[in-house]
Amino acid sequence: MPTRHTLGLIAGGGQLPAEIAKGAHERGCRVVGLGLEGFSEPDLEEFVDEWHSVELGAVGRLIEILERTQVSDAVMAGSVGKLALFDERGALRLDERALDVLRRAGDDGDDSILGAVADEIEASGVRVRPQGEWIPHLLPKAGTLGHVQPSAEQQEDIDFGLSVAQALGKLGAGQCAIVRRGCVLALEAVEGTDAAIRRAGELGEDGAVVVKVARPGQDLRFDLPTVGLGTLASMAEANASVLAFEAGPTLVLDPAALTREADRLGMVVVGVECSQALNGDAR
Repeated sequence: MPTRHTLGLIAGGGQLPAEIAKGAHERGCRVVGLGLEGFSEPDLEEFVDEWHSVELGAVGRLIEILERTQVSDAVMAGSVGKLALFDERGALRLDERALDVLRRAGDDGDDSILGAVADEIEASGVRVRPQGEWIPHLLPKAGTLGHVQPSAEQQEDIDFGLSVAQALGKLGAGQCAIVRRGCVLALEAVEGTDAAIRRAGELGEDGAVVVKVARPGQDLRFDLPTVGLGTLASMAEANASVLAFEAGPTLVLDPAALTREADRLGMVVVGVECSQALNGDAR
């Protein structure tokens, strides 16, 4: 990779875009940030070499900026509230290119829309790279983070939760299942992982096991399963005890801080291996 290779960072909310920017800089890249208005973090500008603000529905402007700034590779990172695709569809100002993308997506599923956007960007000559390529240190291998090990009962719920979460992923729904004693308390839908965890907590069942996995055939260019301190905070609110994530494709934000907090809360945090084939390895 050339010393001043330019990476376009298409950024939603959360910590992930800044982590990718830092990882790209460590590899000698120049980073052009394209923050999605209303979603990207205000301080992200500090982590990039050049900054542009882009409306969510302005796909044509986004691609024009990538071309004008001579970006050859791009990465899509950060959260965009899935409900925005439903509650705000009428208020979004969609340009012609965005309308074309939505027509090609075929449905309103976030994977379909993000995949269509990524394909449109690549059709312009800009390659969309896998998220994990820039932050391999945030993709831990299987094993327990911290000192708390799962009990035999918790391990049974982890195994059960894995099968449920994988089945959920096959339907193109969420990536997370919350279970307890062989019962499903909540499944992630359009509301996202943290809200699903809190919803499970409303049932009053302490000690729940939260399992997060990649979808079968997960496109590595976007929407990798992600956990972090916010996940533990939602679990503490719901009195959940275990966080199990699929090792390999799951991003663990600030793993050192997450490990310390898990130990402080007495929670189990463990990466587990799943037999799933993933897309995008050759991209």
